[in-house]
Amino acid sequence: MLGFLRQPLVVTVDINLNVVALTGVGLLSRLWRLTYPRAVVFDEVYYGQYISFYMKRIFFLDGSGPPFGHMLLALGGYLGGFDGNFLWNRIGAEYSNNVPVWSLRLLPALAGAFSVPMAYQIVLELNFSHCTAMGAALLMLIENALITQSRLILLESVLIFFSLLSVLSYLKFSNLQKHSPFSRSWWFWLVLTGVACSCTVGIKYMGIFTYLLVLSIAAVHAWHLIGDQTLSNVSVFCHLLARAVALLVIPVVMYLLFFYVHLILLCRSGPHDQIMSSAFQASLEGGLARITRGQPLEVAYGSQVTLRSVFGKPLPCWLHSHKNTYPMIYENGRGSSHQQQVTCYPFKDVNNWWIVKDPGRHQLVVNNPPRPVRHGDLVQLVHGMTTRLLNTHDVAAPLSPHAQEVSCYIDYNISMPAQNLWRLEIVNRESDKDIWKTIMSEVRFVHVNTSAILKLSGAHLPDWGFRQLEVVGEKLSRGFHESMVWNVEEHRYGKSQEQKERELELRAPTQLDVSRNLSFMARFTELQWRMLMLRTDDSEHKYSSTPLEWLTLDTNIAYWLHPTTSAQIHLLGNIVIWASASLAMVTYTLLSFWYLLRRRRNICDLPEDCWLRWLLTGTLCCGGWAVNYLPFFMMEKTLFLYHYLPALTFQILLLPMVLQHVNDYLCRSQLQSHVFSALVVAGYASACHVFNTLRPLTYGDTSLSTSELKALRWKDSWDILIRKH
Repeated sequence: MLGFLRQPLVVTVDINLNVVALTGVGLLSRLWRLTYPRAVVFDEVYYGQYISFYMKRIFFLDGSGPPFGHMLLALGGYLGGFDGNFLWNRIGAEYSNNVPVWSLRLLPALAGAFSVPMAYQIVLELNFSHCTAMGAALLMLIENALITQSRLILLESVLIFFSLLSVLSYLKFSNLQKHSPFSRSWWFWLVLTGVACSCTVGIKYMGIFTYLLVLSIAAVHAWHLIGDQTLSNVSVFCHLLARAVALLVIPVVMYLLFFYVHLILLCRSGPHDQIMSSAFQASLEGGLARITRGQPLEVAYGSQVTLRSVFGKPLPCWLHSHKNTYPMIYENGRGSSHQQQVTCYPFKDVNNWWIVKDPGRHQLVVNNPPRPVRHGDLVQLVHGMTTRLLNTHDVAAPLSPHAQEVSCYIDYNISMPAQNLWRLEIVNRESDKDIWKTIMSEVRFVHVNTSAILKLSGAHLPDWGFRQLEVVGEKLSRGFHESMVWNVEEHRYGKSQEQKERELELRAPTQLDVSRNLSFMARFTELQWRMLMLRTDDSEHKYSSTPLEWLTLDTNIAYWLHPTTSAQIHLLGNIVIWASASLAMVTYTLLSFWYLLRRRRNICDLPEDCWLRWLLTGTLCCGGWAVNYLPFFMMEKTLFLYHYLPALTFQILLLPMVLQHVNDYLCRSQLQSHVFSALVVAGYASACHVFNTLRPLTYGDTSLSTSELKALRWKDSWDILIRKH
């Protein structure tokens, strides 16, 4: 029974010392003096505030990308014991003692370090030589911009890491497909491909293009698999099913998981709440949840309500009125009804309260039992503080003359009768008998007399309207739009028929304790939509640049300047690597075009396996460059040099593979091969020299003299900071 103990236990370990060495030097280059400078460096001021929100579990909204990247940075803070108490408001501010700088910068640095051996592995999986793979890793190791970006609390190095992991995992899976399908290793690399792709997308939206690239290559391979006559139909089906689960289902599930964890962590009300719907706000601790706690669920005749515009643009606001009237004559000479103004006000105010009245009764209180309002019912909306009814008529709105003016009716005893009946339509109803519900129901108010729909136009009224937002009656409605939709945010059952008592009632908080929780999918859907629709600040920045400037490295970014010396950190690329990588891609494109022309004439310069390897190399590297670069030409946002780094990484991978191809297939003699090899060595030596020369600007640990700084300004467009003494 214990016979296995009679034999020695043998463990065989296969260690690639190249990978070990590359990992070691990668860690050294990224982790060396990682806590320097102990000050906020450029975009650390941006990501740091979100880390603090995670530490305090406060909800925030960031349109730059899904939450996975932010959570990774916050994980570093959590592991370092960060409590979130630091004011991220100024670049260059010294970190206080409670900020674990090393821990916060660790994960981006590790991602940058591990990208070095990963580049080596990718080139090997493409069946190039170890020398070529070492060349790719060396270029990743000494590229100054990649080092700078990975040593700070930033996300580009993490995005690059998962992009490379996606490519490496798929290549390993694809190579295993040839001789050991459905093995443990085969499953491991296939599933890891899906996980890595989902992480790439989860860090920044740009990652979706790398995911689509990998998915496209997998689709082409699957198409060839379908045509493989050596496989049975069942085997082909199992192959396709495995790929569908790993590359489609797993990324979707992982993406949802990122948001699930994000929403679980951020459970408290914060500064970005008002962008979200009332239902979302009510699901958070504090804030609106505290205000709306215990509100009745069903809106009834006599209910006192505040109505929030679901659209929330240009500002979240509530239907509002006050005693002031529209001016008799507008600035453009048009006349108005001179009725009481109705606006949308972006702040909570007692004048936001309205009473839902039954048109057939005079009372403004809720019966016992309450009579709920249903879809299709007619209602009147009485302004709580002035007791005037919401009204619209055939008078042009002040700023939107194509629409009707909305007002609270004042009887001037002239030939303009009140038109104050509205039909309630529940937009998100499940049936035509649905009851109007607090927070949950999204409703439209359709004017009975004119069929106009109560709408937020979004225009700011002039000074006579206190710069509040215009509300109109939209007659020519062309389908559904959120600007026509409202929801009840605050709600209580009215009990006082006398106006003075009712005014006191409107100012009093509710008392009961009833919670209302949105489902995860409802919160995810709303949050994802708000993130996609959130407009980022596209104002010009001193260090912003255009995609064309990235190719020739005509720009840099001054990240940090020492407060007393000339030591400084710049995002500045290794110009030899950038130029060589661009040249390699041009060379690859021209060679591929030449080979295609000759193959059209049945002249095959490359063996079939080398040709397929050449095509796969170009698809991954040139395709990776294109999908991570070209979309920026269509983006209307402020762009910086670091946006180019993921695309540059794929160019760097291509460079040594093109060099090997030229040496193997284009150098016709041994002399040509020796000369070309010497040029390659000289190129690598130049890249190392540039790395060493720019090193003081990469690490910022050396104070240079004015003459030394001027000597580093190799291009007039480079902004090297020189102190004036």
